[in-house]
Amino acid sequence: MKKITREEYAAMTEKASPGSHVFKDCLYAFVFGGALCTLGQVLVNLYQAVGLDLQGARAAVSISLIGLSALLTALRVYDNIARYAGAGTLVPITGFANAVVSPAMEFKAEGYVMGIGAKMFTIAGPVLVYGIIASILYGIILYIVGLF
Repeated sequence: MKKITREEYAAMTEKASPGSHVFKDCLYAFVFGGALCTLGQVLVNLYQAVGLDLQGARAAVSISLIGLSALLTALRVYDNIARYAGAGTLVPITGFANAVVSPAMEFKAEGYVMGIGAKMFTIAGPVLVYGIIASILYGIILYIVGLF
């Protein structure tokens, strides 16, 4: 087996790697992420218009965006949007819903309960555990700092 030099490896890597359009990718991410946040604000205003207080409207928007993201992921639309929007789809709440639903959809053939349902909890479990433990630790730290 012939050993490859650094220069040969660099040439092979350059040839195999697709070109990056950083400005265009950043622009698409900015526009899509901004549009997603704007949608969130529009929903807050709509929920307030139908009688919810600000806190209730914000909760309803979170639920709506999670549901919409999960639905679009299940319908295989979210991934098509992500091809163009890139990092703009990673707005935390929609990105998390996509990250939970997307891998679970791969196990659809195993059924809705043992396939999709089980895999959603398998994937979301570590994220939720980390988030809960981190919030408890941060709360304890803030409490201790507040004592002094």
